[in-house]
Amino acid sequence: MDDQAQTVRRLVADTTRPGMSTAVFLHHVCQAAARALSASGVGISVMTDDGAPGMCAASDPLSERVEELQFITGEGPCIDAFTTRRPVLVPDLDLDATHRRWPGYAPAAVRDGVRAEFAFPLQIGAARLGILDVFRQRAGPLNGTDLPLALTFADVTVEALLDRKGDTSARTGDGTMPSALTVDVGHRAELFQAQGMVMVQLGVSLGEALVRMRAYAYAQSRRLDEVARDVVAQRLRFDQDRP
Repeated sequence: MDDQAQTVRRLVADTTRPGMSTAVFLHHVCQAAARALSASGVGISVMTDDGAPGMCAASDPLSERVEELQFITGEGPCIDAFTTRRPVLVPDLDLDATHRRWPGYAPAAVRDGVRAEFAFPLQIGAARLGILDVFRQRAGPLNGTDLPLALTFADVTVEALLDRKGDTSARTGDGTMPSALTVDVGHRAELFQAQGMVMVQLGVSLGEALVRMRAYAYAQSRRLDEVARDVVAQRLRFDQDRP
């Protein structure tokens, strides 16, 4: 595993440059992982400890959309892997049992051309940073080579994120993550502001407001952050049809 970790570190180093923003860095990591794993795409979601998305990156536009779709629907391998702190390996998304497990996400992902997904937690000790998702357009499990390689990419990504922030508090295993590492502050602030506005417009709870925004984003095939931005800019209201 040590040799494999060194190989993955070299692959990541060969595709990244000093001074890259975290978002651009993660995009390059996704591309390197997709090539190494012979995957149709790879996505990385950095998340807060309560599961809220902070920053998403992907190797390609389709993987970016499918990665975002899990947060729009509030379900999928990525969400389950983060919650359980264990890999979630789905060799075929187009099965009745899978559709029942994730009724909003699985059929939509299959329609977009994704047939298999493998989600790996980005974590160290009790601290959770997010998820690395491997997507394939063909059904089938990861083989004996790709599975440990994917796990190594997850481990190296955790190391790189911690090193880039120069913050070792997550290494203590006390479950405390530095907010600068796990969340894009502007993105999350805008999402919370939009939730509050929808809550007032509809007279519902904050949680219900997020459900309504996710449902709208899903129905309109839009990103959740785009919907939040329109709500904050008052280009979109959720009470227009109310009497």
